[in-house]
Amino acid sequence: MGNSFFAMMSRMKLIERWALMRNSRQENISEHSLEVAMLAHALALISNERLGNSLPAEKAALYGIYHDASEIITGDMPTPIKYYNESIRGAYKDVEEEAARKLYNMLPEDLRKHYEGVFIRKEEDACLWKLVKAADKLSALIKCIEESKAGNREFTNAEKSIRRQLEKMSLKEVEIFMEEMLPAYNLTLDELN
Repeated sequence: MGNSFFAMMSRMKLIERWALMRNSRQENISEHSLEVAMLAHALALISNERLGNSLPAEKAALYGIYHDASEIITGDMPTPIKYYNESIRGAYKDVEEEAARKLYNMLPEDLRKHYEGVFIRKEEDACLWKLVKAADKLSALIKCIEESKAGNREFTNAEKSIRRQLEKMSLKEVEIFMEEMLPAYNLTLDELN
């Protein structure tokens, strides 16, 4: 079992997101995790450069890479179900933590110490995980913007809801990203150049 971790991680590309929504382009958790890693890294850098903090941006990126890895085992539970009530939310959190421990135990024993904070969250990394959660929401917002650009109105309400969730997080890093970088996601390729 100690050598199957990376083979299991390669299955991230098989888990589709947004199962309850009509998509103009499917997205899997492997693609999503790359985007979250890039966004979490950027948010940590914004925090450091603009807000005077000293967060390990590379660690934020690493956490972003693996933030949804447990979904290899659990699947991607649709948000309306996952957050339907406190009881379901708590039960799903327990299932996610158990799946994360299972993945962690698939690592060769000598490598586990390097992945501990990734799969077994530590209190000292709470700030980083908050940025990863914000990056996860930003990635979802970007998906909504992309779907709207493709003429898919299916994501209109999701976009409004995710914007509210991001505002409620009250993170200055997110405000800066949304003000300065997010508008470019509405541009065409020619406009980006």
